[in-house]
Amino acid sequence: MSGAIRVLVADDQRAVRDGLVMLVGLLPEVEVVGAAADGAEAVELALRERPDVVLMDLRMPNLDGAEATRRVREGAPETQVLVLTTYADDESLFPALEAGARGYLTKDAGADEIERAIRAVREGRTHLDPAVQERLVAAALAAPLRPAEEVELPDGLTAREAEVLQLIASGLSNGEIASRLCLSHATVKTHVNRIFAKTGARDRAQAVRYAFDRGLVTRG
Repeated sequence: MSGAIRVLVADDQRAVRDGLVMLVGLLPEVEVVGAAADGAEAVELALRERPDVVLMDLRMPNLDGAEATRRVREGAPETQVLVLTTYADDESLFPALEAGARGYLTKDAGADEIERAIRAVREGRTHLDPAVQERLVAAALAAPLRPAEEVELPDGLTAREAEVLQLIASGLSNGEIASRLCLSHATVKTHVNRIFAKTGARDRAQAVRYAFDRGLVTRG
C-alpha cells in the first residue's frame, strides 16, 4: 500500500462506521488506518496514526466532530478533515468549517463522490456538497463586509483584489462587480483569475469559503 492515501474513519454508529471502513477500504490506492467511535478517540488515533484524511462525523459522544476537527488540525496540521454527516444545517456546517474541515459531505453521498472528496482534501483542496456551497453563498449575502484596508491581506492579495473577493462573496457576478467598481469586464475577469490563483480557489464557492476563513467577511 506504499503511497496510498491513509484514512481514519470516525462515526459513533457502529453499522455506519463499519460500512464506511468497508467502502473506503475498497477504493483504489486508499488504506483505512483506523476507526474511531467518538470524537475523543478520533483525536487520539489521528495524533498517533497521522492519517492523510479523517472522515469525520459531527454529532458524536464525548467530543463532537467540530471540536475534534479543531484538535486534529492543531495537533496534526498535515492531516485534512472531511466531514461526512447527516446534517447540513448552519449550526453544524459553520463550526466544522471554522474548525478547519476542508470538505463537507452529507451521508447520502455515493462512493464516487466520497472518493473524489478524499482525494481533493488530501491535496489541500476544498470539496463541498452542492447544498453546502449554497448555504455558504447565502450566508455571504447576509454577511457584513469589512473594509479591505482594515484587514491584513493574506496570500499576496492586493486591496483591489480583496475588494473584488468581498463582492464575489456577496454574490455579485463579474458584470455587477464591474458596474459597482467602475471597471471593465476584462479587468474584473483578470482580478478574479488572480484571486483564484492566489487563494487556490477553483470556483466562486471556494472563494466564498476562503473569504470567510480569512476574515474578509464575517457572519452576522
